[in-house]
Amino acid sequence: MNLRKKLLLYGITGAFALFQLFPLIWLLDFSLLKSGDFFGASFLKWPSDPQWDNYINAFTYGRVPRYFFNSLVITTVTVVLSAFISLCMGYALTRMQWKLRGAAMNTILIGMIIPIHATLLPTFILFNKAGLIDNWFSLIIPYIAFSIPISMFIMTGFLQTIPRAIEESAVIDGSSVFGIIFRIILPITKPAIATVCVINFISWWNEFIMANTYITSADLKTIPFSIMKFAGEYSSNYGAQFAVMMIIAVPSVIIYLLFTEQFTKGITAGSVKG
Repeated sequence: MNLRKKLLLYGITGAFALFQLFPLIWLLDFSLLKSGDFFGASFLKWPSDPQWDNYINAFTYGRVPRYFFNSLVITTVTVVLSAFISLCMGYALTRMQWKLRGAAMNTILIGMIIPIHATLLPTFILFNKAGLIDNWFSLIIPYIAFSIPISMFIMTGFLQTIPRAIEESAVIDGSSVFGIIFRIILPITKPAIATVCVINFISWWNEFIMANTYITSADLKTIPFSIMKFAGEYSSNYGAQFAVMMIIAVPSVIIYLLFTEQFTKGITAGSVKG
C-alpha cells in the first residue's frame, strides 16, 4: 500500500473515530458549562472557566454514590453469573452428546429475538406473587435470563474452534468434567468470556425501564435514576445533569477500552473454524 492510500485510509478511519467519539466529547463539554451558557448559537462551546462544581452537585443532589453502588452490584452479579452459566451451557451443548441437544439450543437462542421489555408485565405479575418486587433480584433474574442467549451463542461459537484433543488428553489423565471446564476450557475461552462480559455490562448498566418498574425504594434505585433527581427543584441545573450523564457513560467506556482486544478476539473467533 503506497503512502497516498495509507493517508486516505487513516483519514477515513480517523474521521469515523471522531464521529463516534463526538457524543462523548459533547457530553463532557456540556458537563463543564454554566447553566446560562447552554443557550446560544454555538453547538460546541468549550468553557473558559470549567465548572467542576457540576460534578460535586451531581454527587450531592443526584445521590450518585448510592445509585452507583447499586448499579455496580446488580450489573456485576449479572455479568459474572451470565458468563458462568453460558460457559457451562456452551460446553454441554458443544461437547456432550445427549438427546434433544439441538432442540434445547434452538429454544434458548429464541430468546435473542424476544425484547426484554415485552415480558415486563408478566414478569411483574410473577415477581409480585413471589414477593420479589422492590428487590435487587427482580432485576438480576431477568437480566441474567436475557443475557444467556447471546452469551451462549458467542460461547458455543468459540468452543467449536477448540480442538477436542485437549480435553481428551485431560480425560485420560483422570480429570473430571468440572476440572476440564475450569482448568482447561476457562483459560482458553477468556476472549469469549470478556466479550460476553462487555456486552452484558453495557446492556444492563444503563437499563432503566425494568428498574423503574420493579424498584420503588430510593435506597435500591440504580444509577440512571440520578438524572431524575434533577426533575424537580434542580431542573434548571443543566450542568449537573450532564455531569451525571458523563458519570454514567464513563464506566462503559473504561470497560470496553480495557477489554477491547479480548472483545475483538471473542467476536471473530467463531467465524473461522480449524
